[in-house]
Amino acid sequence: MRRRSRSFHRSIFRADPSGDPDINTTPLIDVMLVMLVMFIITIPPPTHSVDITLPVDKGIEDTVRDENLVTIDPVGIIRWNGEAVDLAQLGQRVKLGAERENPAMLKFEPDARARYLRVDQAIGAIRRNGGTSIAFPGIHQFGGLI
Repeated sequence: MRRRSRSFHRSIFRADPSGDPDINTTPLIDVMLVMLVMFIITIPPPTHSVDITLPVDKGIEDTVRDENLVTIDPVGIIRWNGEAVDLAQLGQRVKLGAERENPAMLKFEPDARARYLRVDQAIGAIRRNGGTSIAFPGIHQFGGLI
């Protein structure tokens, strides 16, 4: 009688008596995904905010012309019509130029040795702030680099 129960017991749990039992993990993963979705849904949205009034620079309007030259040095300094600016100031000036009745033209002329990341950041700031007409007058200097 014992012999029979042992063989019956082995046949239920393992196809191969020397092999390891296989555990089906699909239901465990399904339960974990459902719980993750439930936790994400039940997280409350942020209800606090901090209102800050930022100062507005009145002198920017004078530096926006009909055609503006944006250059980037090999060091990574961005210049707006010869004046060094950071990305935030570049965005403000582009926004002022884009809000005019006739949007200002931007001539974008990075140096051939300028880092690509800095050029990409400047183009991103221009595009985010409404700069739609961008000219690349110095594109010929990149011909030997490709």
